[in-house]
Amino acid sequence: MAEAEAAGDAGLGPAAAQEGAELAELAAVIGATVPTGFEQTAAEEVREKLGSASRISKDRGKIYFEVPARSLPQVHRLRSVDNLFVVVQEFKDYQFKENKEDALKDLEDLVKKLPWTDPLKVWELNNSLKKKKTKRKKHNLQGPASRGKLSDGGEEGGAEQNNTNDQEDCAQTPVAVEATGGQDTEHPQGVTSRNGVEEEEEEDNEQPDVRAEAQASAESGSKAGEGQTGQGEAKVLRFRVTCSRAGDKHSFTSNEAARDFGGAVQEHFQWKADMTNFDVEVLLNIHSSEVVVGIALTEESLHRRNITHFGPTTLRSTLAYGMLRLCDPQPTDIIVDPMCGTGAIPIEGAAEWPCCYHIAGDNNPQAVKRAANNISSLLRKNESKDSAALGAPLDVIQWDICRLPLRTGSVDVVVTDMPFGKRIGSKKKNWDLYPACLMEMGRICTPGTGRAVLLTQDKKCFAKALSRVGHIWRRAQTVWVNVGGLHAAVYLLRRTAEPAQDTRPFW
Repeated sequence: MAEAEAAGDAGLGPAAAQEGAELAELAAVIGATVPTGFEQTAAEEVREKLGSASRISKDRGKIYFEVPARSLPQVHRLRSVDNLFVVVQEFKDYQFKENKEDALKDLEDLVKKLPWTDPLKVWELNNSLKKKKTKRKKHNLQGPASRGKLSDGGEEGGAEQNNTNDQEDCAQTPVAVEATGGQDTEHPQGVTSRNGVEEEEEEDNEQPDVRAEAQASAESGSKAGEGQTGQGEAKVLRFRVTCSRAGDKHSFTSNEAARDFGGAVQEHFQWKADMTNFDVEVLLNIHSSEVVVGIALTEESLHRRNITHFGPTTLRSTLAYGMLRLCDPQPTDIIVDPMCGTGAIPIEGAAEWPCCYHIAGDNNPQAVKRAANNISSLLRKNESKDSAALGAPLDVIQWDICRLPLRTGSVDVVVTDMPFGKRIGSKKKNWDLYPACLMEMGRICTPGTGRAVLLTQDKKCFAKALSRVGHIWRRAQTVWVNVGGLHAAVYLLRRTAEPAQDTRPFW
């Protein structure tokens, strides 16, 4: 009855123990947003850590899998997922009416037909676990050193060397934007449309997702068991509806869908709408003819787990995990990030692959300082846990990326986010930098077994540089990813057996 005891500790009410046990026996279909391009990586992690098979959505950047509700803590510890939600119902081929009024009326009527009860119970259980974690976190973080430099604002930043995912977390900061394509630019009262930069992929021919939040106000009714906290009295739950729509064959906008669907949710549950201080976030995801209704399980994206000191181009922890996993780290491997920026890749590596040794470096002193501060935050975080961890297998150093102070053939893996030539550096400089970097990476990597995983948006320059060092590196795999709205690529390279001393200077 461990689940029941946990439920009781979390304060679910007089019948917490029994209710907790019942909730833990529920099965939940979980939806997860993941870095675009790494859906298969996320599916493999779910299978390995949770024993569940995943289905990759046609809507890029999402996977779905079924787990027992008692596995929610393990779900939140997945390294490859950004946001989580419990699926209320999924329609793989939803037939929208051609007339806008009829289509919106169908969405309104859909609310009453959806199986809300079990997903709301899963949401309750997730909420109780979150409260318990928050209580423990507050207890552990009482010292001034732990309170000092957290930054979860809209700007994600990082290394002066890196140009990576600098998008805002859409779930955190709704902003009004001009709608594109067939979207309305006027927002109905109580509706704010949002557009996250991740959806603005350069080479995506589909209309980008436009998120809209609908809210309405009402006093809470007496819907027993649905959204109640189990305290024996009605609680006025606050909610918002977030609609994400892609495709050009809909007669309605995201704003209109969110407004009407949200109004029906409010009428059905008698909840009170609140766009910012909400208890429940109902998700309406529409991708062409695929419709998924869900309830959010995360308030803040899980990719923010490692970094506390940001710069202009910090890489998401989830994308860093995908890159590291691509190179298949083995125990005792020495893994180097020569352009580490704020240290997202080596910090993620040290957390997930502690049996490897991670070296972070950058030629910019400010970037090295940020990386060192992030490593210190990680160490304090480890100390606050009930663990015997005394440190992390990780060092950071300032160096010249074209003349690394490392012995020839001493490194097993190189993983780095190369400058895109936009925020940092320039595309013109990349024509000299890329081949020089590839040569130096080839020198330090072990011939025959060394690997490199490199992220860049400057694909033309990278392809040209790689063609000139083909005697050192062979391209094994390419993963196309969306980084802050930019169409980028992650390249897996394998070191040839040619000794480094036989390689000639590039120029």
